[in-house]
Amino acid sequence: QVQLVESGGGLVQAGGSLRLSCAASGRTVSTYAMGWFRQAPGKEREFVAAISWGGGSTSYVDSVKGRFTISRSNAKNTVYLQMNSLKPEDTAVYYCAARIGMIRVGDSEYDYWGQGTQVTVSS
Repeated sequence: QVQLVESGGGLVQAGGSLRLSCAASGRTVSTYAMGWFRQAPGKEREFVAAISWGGGSTSYVDSVKGRFTISRSNAKNTVYLQMNSLKPEDTAVYYCAARIGMIRVGDSEYDYWGQGTQVTVSS
């Protein structure tokens, strides 16, 4: 199994930036994709971004394109989400997730999940 731990959340003003990190440990799988999801109060969990650890593919939800960037450090087994130009609508608990195989955007298709990190954007 794989353990995932997110960090880097916090409180920022609209227009500010944060970088989230997701560190993977435990019994790792050689080839797997990583995704970021978020869940705002009273709302469904939604896909944010994903990156393939077996290749160079990335994917983003339309609402964050041009503002968020997903990246990885294979040496550190860590995935990052750089969030710029933050908006109040970005306020949510952000989760990282891992799946064996290719990038997917559905949360039900991921095998491992972190505990989440809170991101709050004030107006």
